[in-house]
Amino acid sequence: MFYQPGVTEHGLPHDPFKACVVPRPIGWISTKNKQGQCNLAPYSQFNNLTFDPPYVMFSSNQTAQGIRKDTVINAEETGTFVWNLATWDLREAVNITAEQTPYGTDEFELCKITKEQATLVDVPMIKESPVKFECEYHTTVRLPGNPPMGTVDIVIGRVIGVHIADSVLTDGLLDIKKTQPIARCGYYQYTVVKDTFEMIIPNMSADVLYGLEGNAARNRSKNEANKAAAISESFNTGFWGSGELSVSWEESEKGGKRHWR
Repeated sequence: MFYQPGVTEHGLPHDPFKACVVPRPIGWISTKNKQGQCNLAPYSQFNNLTFDPPYVMFSSNQTAQGIRKDTVINAEETGTFVWNLATWDLREAVNITAEQTPYGTDEFELCKITKEQATLVDVPMIKESPVKFECEYHTTVRLPGNPPMGTVDIVIGRVIGVHIADSVLTDGLLDIKKTQPIARCGYYQYTVVKDTFEMIIPNMSADVLYGLEGNAARNRSKNEANKAAAISESFNTGFWGSGELSVSWEESEKGGKRHWR
């Protein structure tokens, strides 16, 4: 089959698009408004964008009347939000926080989960969740929506603090078998991640593999080493600079010391 979204009909009982892009991490986002009221809601279109520095995003549909979600408003007005890992053990709480409730409703109390104060931002985290990101709001990208859907807000934030429970670490690695994250599929379907497998790209340099592994510290260390090597090479070739401005050095005949000329 073939169809053009928003142009031609797919001919199926339900739109298959979201069922094609699976599994999708859940953005279980907690915020606080300027009045100090807490909000907690799950978003099925969430992901990380980069890892060094780490940025994440979540997407939120507006209503046909242009009404924006509480989470978006709170993140923009306060400049902060928290992502909480949605897990198998917390699946019922995730579902309850998806309810449509009046503005100012505290979903923490609604689903009876425990608030935990964040370290860097004034937003509560979910104590029962084993992994949390404290985020600093960066920007909102607004995309057009097809009627009757309103526009779409894509909220981007920089991760400035990461919480990982020691209980979900095995040999220094985050253990999926212990966290058991849940993810969205299509329709009303979810999945739970329990198993993983590894594949290392053949004939790949160690530097690239460090990046794929997500080793930010190693990447930065290598970057500094590359800069130092480039500067050293510039010195050794006798020139450093560009255009009309350049400097060079040479060995002194006395004592073998380098000096500028």
